[in-house]
Amino acid sequence: MQEKEKYSLNSKAVAEATEVWLTKRGVTKEAIAELVYFLQKDYFPQLTQEECIVNVEAVLSKREVQNAVLTGIQLDILAEEGKLLPPLQAMIQHDEGLYGCDEILALSIVNVYGSIGFTNFGYVDKLKPGILVKLNSKTDGEIHTFLDDIVGAIAASAASRIAHRKQAEREATGDVPLS
Repeated sequence: MQEKEKYSLNSKAVAEATEVWLTKRGVTKEAIAELVYFLQKDYFPQLTQEECIVNVEAVLSKREVQNAVLTGIQLDILAEEGKLLPPLQAMIQHDEGLYGCDEILALSIVNVYGSIGFTNFGYVDKLKPGILVKLNSKTDGEIHTFLDDIVGAIAASAASRIAHRKQAEREATGDVPLS
């Protein structure tokens, strides 16, 4: 009788795969950071692109986020290759309006960062600025039914992270009354 191989997840490999697959699908940290900046620039005029990138990296370092990224990208690729069973194949291929599983997966990312993340996600998902225009274009033959929402969720989460940290900084310096 053959002994089962013991499963052991390599966290570094998961993080690296997340970055590789985002890049393969045309998404950079800088492009996500541009969305973060778009969401937060009116609230924090001194915000920099570098600060946005740092917060995007912090969001991407979370396992829950990596899991969502890898799952969503795999489903998009399988749909591109026509490897899903009907009717799921058609729903993902055409980004069916009543198919909400793509948003639900993205909300698993936003859920880590609270209600500000939810409102930011809804806003960026509705407007589809920056890289989201490309991911939603459906003109290059690629399917990004899951990835567009995931990228929006990462940006919304990073924006929420910034908002929480900026508030804590103001409170620590006495710029905002605690009551």
